[in-house]
Amino acid sequence: VQFVESGGGWVQPGGSLRLSCVVSGLTFDSTVITWYRQTPGKERELVAAVTASGQSIKYAASVEDRFTMFRDNPKNTAYLQMNSLKLEDTGVYYCNVFGGLLPWGQGTQVTVSS
Repeated sequence: VQFVESGGGWVQPGGSLRLSCVVSGLTFDSTVITWYRQTPGKERELVAAVTASGQSIKYAASVEDRFTMFRDNPKNTAYLQMNSLKLEDTGVYYCNVFGGLLPWGQGTQVTVSS
Protein backbone atom coordinates (compact mmCIF):
# COMPACT_ATOMS: atom_id res chain seq x y z
CA VAL A 1 0.00 0.00 0.00
CA GLN A 2 1.27 3.45 -0.86
CA PHE A 3 0.02 6.93 -0.01
CA VAL A 4 1.43 9.84 -2.01
CA GLU A 5 0.49 13.27 -0.73
CA SER A 6 1.04 16.50 -2.62
CA GLY A 7 -0.16 20.08 -2.90
CA GLY A 8 1.38 21.61 0.18
CA GLY A 9 3.32 24.83 0.22
CA TRP A 10 3.61 28.23 1.80
CA VAL A 11 0.57 30.45 2.11
CA GLN A 12 -0.35 33.57 4.03
CA PRO A 13 -3.05 33.49 6.72
CA GLY A 14 -6.46 33.48 5.09
CA GLY A 15 -5.16 31.73 2.02
CA SER A 16 -6.10 28.41 0.47
CA LEU A 17 -4.45 25.18 -0.60
CA ARG A 18 -5.72 21.92 -2.03
CA LEU A 19 -3.97 18.73 -1.02
CA SER A 20 -4.13 15.49 -2.98
CA CYS A 21 -3.55 11.93 -1.88
CA VAL A 22 -3.09 9.19 -4.45
CA VAL A 23 -3.53 5.73 -3.01
CA SER A 24 -2.38 2.42 -4.46
CA GLY A 25 -2.35 -1.14 -3.27
CA LEU A 26 -5.78 -1.35 -1.71
CA THR A 27 -9.42 -1.36 -2.76
CA PHE A 28 -9.79 2.38 -2.65
CA ASP A 29 -13.52 2.57 -3.29
CA SER A 30 -14.22 0.33 -0.29
CA THR A 31 -12.01 2.15 2.18
CA VAL A 32 -12.51 5.03 4.58
CA ILE A 33 -9.75 7.55 3.91
CA THR A 34 -8.51 10.08 6.40
CA TRP A 35 -6.29 13.12 6.51
CA TYR A 36 -3.99 13.62 9.48
CA ARG A 37 -1.57 16.36 10.32
CA GLN A 38 1.44 16.62 12.55
CA THR A 39 2.34 20.00 13.92
CA PRO A 40 5.59 20.78 15.73
CA GLY A 41 5.59 19.46 19.27
CA LYS A 42 2.29 17.67 18.95
CA GLU A 43 1.10 14.20 18.14
CA ARG A 44 -0.38 13.41 14.79
CA GLU A 45 -4.06 14.36 14.80
CA LEU A 46 -7.04 13.41 12.69
CA VAL A 47 -8.21 16.26 10.48
CA ALA A 48 -10.94 14.71 8.34
CA ALA A 49 -12.33 11.36 7.27
CA VAL A 50 -14.54 10.37 4.36
CA THR A 51 -16.52 7.18 3.90
CA ALA A 52 -15.92 4.91 0.94
CA SER A 53 -18.83 6.39 -1.00
CA GLY A 54 -17.83 9.94 -0.19
CA GLN A 55 -21.25 10.74 1.20
CA SER A 56 -20.30 11.12 4.84
CA ILE A 57 -17.43 13.24 6.05
CA LYS A 58 -16.26 14.10 9.54
CA TYR A 59 -13.98 16.94 10.52
CA ALA A 60 -11.95 17.92 13.53
CA ALA A 61 -13.57 20.85 15.31
CA SER A 62 -10.53 22.99 14.59
CA VAL A 63 -11.02 22.78 10.81
CA GLU A 64 -14.78 22.43 10.40
CA ASP A 65 -16.27 25.10 8.12
CA ARG A 66 -12.81 25.83 6.66
CA PHE A 67 -11.67 22.50 5.23
CA THR A 68 -13.51 20.25 2.79
CA MET A 69 -12.55 16.66 2.14
CA PHE A 70 -13.70 14.78 -0.94
CA ARG A 71 -12.63 11.84 -3.05
CA ASP A 72 -12.56 10.67 -6.63
CA ASN A 73 -12.80 6.90 -6.52
CA PRO A 74 -12.02 6.19 -10.20
CA LYS A 75 -8.78 8.14 -9.70
CA ASN A 76 -7.93 6.52 -6.33
CA THR A 77 -7.46 10.03 -5.02
CA ALA A 78 -8.61 11.91 -1.95
CA TYR A 79 -8.46 15.67 -1.58
CA LEU A 80 -8.42 18.22 1.18
CA GLN A 81 -9.49 21.72 0.23
CA MET A 82 -8.22 24.09 2.89
CA ASN A 83 -9.58 27.62 3.05
CA SER A 84 -9.15 30.46 5.54
CA LEU A 85 -5.87 28.95 6.65
CA LYS A 86 -4.52 29.92 10.05
CA LEU A 87 -1.03 29.92 11.51
CA GLU A 88 -1.92 26.87 13.59
CA ASP A 89 -2.69 24.86 10.46
CA THR A 90 1.03 24.68 9.78
CA GLY A 91 2.29 21.12 9.74
CA VAL A 92 2.87 18.02 7.68
CA TYR A 93 -0.31 16.52 6.26
CA TYR A 94 -0.71 12.80 5.67
CA CYS A 95 -3.44 10.53 4.40
CA ASN A 96 -4.12 6.98 5.54
CA VAL A 97 -6.95 4.63 6.26
CA PHE A 98 -9.06 5.22 9.34
CA GLY A 99 -6.95 4.75 12.45
CA GLY A 100 -3.71 5.33 10.60
CA LEU A 101 -3.15 1.58 10.43
CA LEU A 102 -1.00 1.40 7.31
CA PRO A 103 2.53 2.65 6.57
CA TRP A 104 2.64 6.41 6.26
CA GLY A 105 3.62 8.28 3.13
CA GLN A 106 6.07 11.15 3.10
CA GLY A 107 3.37 13.72 3.76
CA THR A 108 3.16 17.21 2.36
CA GLN A 109 4.31 20.29 4.23
CA VAL A 110 1.87 23.15 4.75
CA THR A 111 3.28 26.39 6.08
CA VAL A 112 0.99 29.26 6.99
CA SER A 113 2.96 32.38 7.69
CA SER A 114 2.89 36.08 7.05
